[in-house]
Amino acid sequence: MDRRSFTFFVLPSVSVMTMLMVVPLGTTIWLSLTDLLLRDLDNSSFIGLANYSEVLRDPAFWRATRFTLAFVAITVPIEMTLGITFALLLDRVGRGRSIYLAAILLPFIVTPVVGTLLFRNLFSRGGLVSWLIELVTGTPFVIDGSNVRFLIMLHAVWHVTPFAFVAVFAGLQTLPQERVEAAAIDGGKFREIFWHVTIPHLKSILFFVAIISIMDSYRVFDSVFVFAGNRFDDSHTLSVYNSVVALDAKIGRLGKGHAIAVLTVIGIFAALVPFLVRSYKEQIADRT
Repeated sequence: MDRRSFTFFVLPSVSVMTMLMVVPLGTTIWLSLTDLLLRDLDNSSFIGLANYSEVLRDPAFWRATRFTLAFVAITVPIEMTLGITFALLLDRVGRGRSIYLAAILLPFIVTPVVGTLLFRNLFSRGGLVSWLIELVTGTPFVIDGSNVRFLIMLHAVWHVTPFAFVAVFAGLQTLPQERVEAAAIDGGKFREIFWHVTIPHLKSILFFVAIISIMDSYRVFDSVFVFAGNRFDDSHTLSVYNSVVALDAKIGRLGKGHAIAVLTVIGIFAALVPFLVRSYKEQIADRT
């Protein structure tokens, strides 16, 4: 394909991506440099980096940052580990595979807000889990600041694990059985076959799942807002903290909210850079 034909086919998609990504990002950066209020959208003034300075000196921002990083560091490895485990187990199932597959995918199919409400109701007064805990311990279970973070992470694992599972399970269906049989004939046990045959075959899929999971976990909003709302400030992630600052009826600091959004994007890139660098080095090594 010559350069002219390549440009002809690529230009429409590049134009659309520019409109959908570059323009909103540029607008966000510009608004983050202004003093824009939700209750007075017609009047804004340029204040430079004052919003960024205020955000970086805000203890609530650093609380949200710490919880967001902890959320990513805890939930993503658990989700991937469970996804790989369930995929390996289901790959060995013969009859009834479709039933098990549907049951595992159900949490991921349910709308996030609806799923979070159902999950929260299980632990609320009168909920099934709350009733069982009270039946065993004699003490009623109450959602409060001491356990809401654990429940948020537990819900995330329950909701997102099916994504890792279905990606790994699809990868297992493309694993050449000749490699597995050859490794078994050579005396390889399940663990050795898993580490030296299965994992290398799934490397690109696991990298993809890790990247998507980190991005989704870093910007999680729905479940945290449903669980925490305006009650548990210590359990706010960056996305929830951003919505409180920018969309609160009394505060409504849209300029500061856009500054938080820019810092969040920078944080996502910072979190993904090690994975991207490692993937690039591996691709270069594979070519050589």
